[in-house]
Amino acid sequence: MTARLTAVARRGGERTAPRPRWWGGVVDHLVLLKPRVMSLVVFTGAVGFALAPAPFDWLKFLAAMSAIAAGAGACGALNMWWDADIDANMARTAMRPIPRGVVPPIEALAIGVLLAIVSVAALAVKVNGLSAALLALTIAIYVPLYTMVLKRWTPLNIVIGGAAGALPPVIGWAAAANSLSVGPIAMFLITFLWTPPHFWALALCRSGDYERVGVPMLPNVVGHAATCRQIVIYSALLIPASLGPLVIPGVGLVYGATAAAADAVLLWRALALYRLRDGDESARRKAAMALFGFSILYLFVLFAAMLAEAMLRARV
Repeated sequence: MTARLTAVARRGGERTAPRPRWWGGVVDHLVLLKPRVMSLVVFTGAVGFALAPAPFDWLKFLAAMSAIAAGAGACGALNMWWDADIDANMARTAMRPIPRGVVPPIEALAIGVLLAIVSVAALAVKVNGLSAALLALTIAIYVPLYTMVLKRWTPLNIVIGGAAGALPPVIGWAAAANSLSVGPIAMFLITFLWTPPHFWALALCRSGDYERVGVPMLPNVVGHAATCRQIVIYSALLIPASLGPLVIPGVGLVYGATAAAADAVLLWRALALYRLRDGDESARRKAAMALFGFSILYLFVLFAAMLAEAMLRARV
């Protein structure tokens, strides 16, 4: 190893020492928690907390966001533990910690169960019982219902399982106000309807992986054309749903204009994909990845606009 590093340095290439072994272990365990998904979950949860009709309490906010993050991490770890067999045979997931052998499955299970228990208990003790119950429901939908049953049983897996990813803003709202109303339901509907076109766009590009491991994702069951049609339908349903947060005090014209622009781009990309439903595979994959990439930005922009306008109107 020393000789290799010396040779590389002489060629003027890599000049940094290899990462310490302990650091690699830390990174592998962080990956186990799906930090990118966790960051989006915490962000939408924070927006729900901030928009709730209650005085903003920083200590309660930090406790709630920490619990939501831990709950999301629990879902990630338990998902990777259960799906280790199929992850090892899919290009997108083969480099996850368990398939690579750097985190033992039993360790992932222990981490997931511990985080699930601690997150719900902490939310119940430090915040309130309603938000804790909603977090427990989220974990229950994502792990035993979606991961262990629906994912390998029905092509509607992501539609039903998407409820778990849509609950964080509801949890955030409940944590702040200890009650629910039409506002958090409106935020829930956005993410719930957003999840299928977001994930099916990726599935169109990874259909071979899912077919190989026996996961009935929509493109493998009904074909590319029907999947593209469903993506258009859900993208169209998002248009009225995206205007739902206008019922929240402080959310108004700025958010409405932002949502309308984002809806137009998302629907345009969905229609562009639909036009290629029976066309060249390479072009269809390119359009699907473009839609997938924009869909991530779409959700962030909508929730950021809600928060920004409410703050500008001094309602938060």
